[in-house]
Amino acid sequence: MRISRLLAIVTCVVVALGACSNQPDPLADTGNESLFLYGSDGNIQNGFAAFFKDQPGMLSGMKGTAPLADLAQDFRNRISATDPNLQDLIFAGETYDAVVISAIAAQLAGTTNPAAIAKHINGVTIGADSCSSVAACLTLARTPGRDPAYRGVTLRHGFTSAGEPSTASYGVFHFGPNNLIDDGKTELLNTGNDRNAITEQPARPAIPGNYKNSGAPLVLGGLLPIDGALAFAYPPMIAGARLALKEINEAGGVLGQPVVWHDGNDFTDPTKALTTVAKHKADGVHVIIGPSGSAISMKVLPEVIKGGMILFSPSATAAALSNVEDSGMYFRTAPSDILQARALADVMLRDGVKKICLIAIDDAYGDGLLADVQRELTAAGVAAGQIKVFQYEVGENSMIAKPDQVTEIAQQVNAFHPEGVLVIGFEESAEVIKGLAKAGMRFRQ
Repeated sequence: MRISRLLAIVTCVVVALGACSNQPDPLADTGNESLFLYGSDGNIQNGFAAFFKDQPGMLSGMKGTAPLADLAQDFRNRISATDPNLQDLIFAGETYDAVVISAIAAQLAGTTNPAAIAKHINGVTIGADSCSSVAACLTLARTPGRDPAYRGVTLRHGFTSAGEPSTASYGVFHFGPNNLIDDGKTELLNTGNDRNAITEQPARPAIPGNYKNSGAPLVLGGLLPIDGALAFAYPPMIAGARLALKEINEAGGVLGQPVVWHDGNDFTDPTKALTTVAKHKADGVHVIIGPSGSAISMKVLPEVIKGGMILFSPSATAAALSNVEDSGMYFRTAPSDILQARALADVMLRDGVKKICLIAIDDAYGDGLLADVQRELTAAGVAAGQIKVFQYEVGENSMIAKPDQVTEIAQQVNAFHPEGVLVIGFEESAEVIKGLAKAGMRFRQ
């Protein structure tokens, strides 16, 4: 179901911010006052506050969207027991669901052969027998004639033919004066359409047997952001994976044996992530859970396919991944940014802003979400001539590559006199926000 549209908006995008300087800032006295500051899932989480230790309160009033199901208290309690120090739950449920779906699909396939497992993954989400717990779903998968339909922590309806959720819910988050998210202001927006889910089982379940020749145990490998620009998102993701593994193995495992997990780092870097993919292949991994970002998914997918493995991401959201050539081996529990763009546009439209600048990282994630937000705003009545787009580049260290872009972009933003700024990026986007403030921008509290 498409979320509502309220008021038209004008859009402009900004590029990179840069290095600190002791020189007088020529823009400091010409900035715009009372801007709305918006973000997206790459920077709307408590871990982002770590990059503003020297700027207390700078994020106060910032708002934005990130995938967020209405997580049951029972799940919250279980994952908190896994890691009592969690600050965020973003993508924790999606990671949990990716692991659980992989396990159920392998049980249905009767083998750990990745190609056979892949044929059952979509079917796990649309079966005739609804189940919501790991134990119940695995019991159904082991029972002849039963057809589990997993309704998990974040998954409410079936996958599309592209192997991704047909519907999603997003949290609208607000940062408070301590640069942390004010949970009391969080709200949920629903988007997508369950009619886009597949309706026919893509594969016939295997007849349960003694699994002597199944290839068990099932081996999963992480490709998660232990390091890099998304490292602050790692704790909830690995907590979700560990909780799922614990519950799968307590329920009897898959194909008669406990599921095995190999840790793996995507470094929030497409090139470095390839080294982890190669190691997983050498270690006999069947399903890779990850990576964290869309650009990384695009880079590693060909090698994953060559290695005969499945790639199952809990957090890569670029719309382009819905149509990527994947030989039927790519899936994600993260919703497409087409759905996030609708939620983001709705948030901005509800604020009634007349002008807004979009600041986007130049990669698969930023490119896609930026284009999708533009399209949603145009569909809501925004004139094409009112939309201006700029993007910033990142270097090998995943930080902004050309600091001299900052002054140019800040000047253009000031000249445009926006009423709001949307920043699409990851850790490096903290420099964008700091740079806008340095240029004289003041954000609405």
